Amino acid sequence: MTARAADRARYDRATAHLDAPLAIVDLKAFDANADDLLRRAGGKPVRVASKSVRCRALLERVLARDGFQGVMSFTLAESLWLARSGFDDVLLAYPSADRSGFAELAADPKLAGAVTVMVDDVAQLDLIDAAREGGREVVRVCLELDTSLRLLGGRMRVGARRSPLHSPAQLAEMARAVARRPGFRLVGIMAYEGHVAGVGDAVAGRPLRSRAIRLMQAAARRELAERRAAVVRAVRAVAPGLEFVNGGGTGSVQHTAAEDAVTEIAAGSGLYLPRLFDNYTSFTGRPAALFAQPVVRRPGVGVVTVLGGGYPASGAAGPDRLPVPYLPEGLAYDPQEGPGEVQTPLLGTPADDLLIGDKVWFRHAKAGELCERFDVLHLVEGDTVTAAVPTYRGEGHTFL
Repeated sequence: MTARAADRARYDRATAHLDAPLAIVDLKAFDANADDLLRRAGGKPVRVASKSVRCRALLERVLARDGFQGVMSFTLAESLWLARSGFDDVLLAYPSADRSGFAELAADPKLAGAVTVMVDDVAQLDLIDAAREGGREVVRVCLELDTSLRLLGGRMRVGARRSPLHSPAQLAEMARAVARRPGFRLVGIMAYEGHVAGVGDAVAGRPLRSRAIRLMQAAARRELAERRAAVVRAVRAVAPGLEFVNGGGTGSVQHTAAEDAVTEIAAGSGLYLPRLFDNYTSFTGRPAALFAQPVVRRPGVGVVTVLGGGYPASGAAGPDRLPVPYLPEGLAYDPQEGPGEVQTPLLGTPADDLLIGDKVWFRHAKAGELCERFDVLHLVEGDTVTAAVPTYRGEGHTFL
């Protein structure tokens, strides 16, 4: 029996009393992935990206481990909810226009002490000030550095379009704008190198493309390490009390941690290990989060139909954004249908061994987005479900 077949047998036994659709997290795999993130971080604290987890119980589980410290959140409403729930170090990774949220933040000492917001434009400071409604708490802010690699005199760009702040001079000027402004305190710098951390460098069947990605990423790491160090020096000259410099992501942990200028690493997807993180040469992990759909039809030889399953991930539309049939091994989508809203035909010889009501296990393309489809995650240890914990959705929250 292969390791994957053994996992399928365990998951089927563990959930035999549960009807699909359902989602699980294999805690042994989850914990092993957490250990690997810490190993690659080389002693620097890892801040957990909540959008990749979206389950309070699992955020609490990983933050209870030595080496993990703080949450990187994705909306202001989520940040305030986490802070009220006892999370005392929440970095909002994206700018917000949530005026009512900023009014709440500026009026509550506990929230203002726990939450740090992201800015990269003076207009964002204006919005926060206009939203205060009399609240006088000092708002903690973090500046975001644009990590994109610019080539050919800036005519070619590699990397996500995020912050407009690219050079040390631009970051220093923004730092001075914060320092001059009553009611704000600059405490951090964040830089997410998504073109390194979120792009696999071992694309199956594409050796030339894989080599090109590795060359691009090596050049991007060198350029960013030099520029990030210069940015930190420039900002510290304005704000010597800077508390943290955050960088990285699951796919670049060890590279980013090697930079002296970086004080903490961000990661989250590596805990669940969705399919987009299969194609990396720098690390391997264990799939920890899966969902099961029930077989509801047997249309013919080599075909079964499962209920639903059309859960595409965000990003540029393409086959890599689709979940993949994982267990039993050997199933594939009908290329004319793909995963459907209500039904999904699956092709392959394993289909002939599946009966009505059997489970087919899938992996999502991305990590936390799976939790937008399920209210509960069933936590599996060995061949037993030991707990069922609510996702954000299960607690009544869909922040985006």
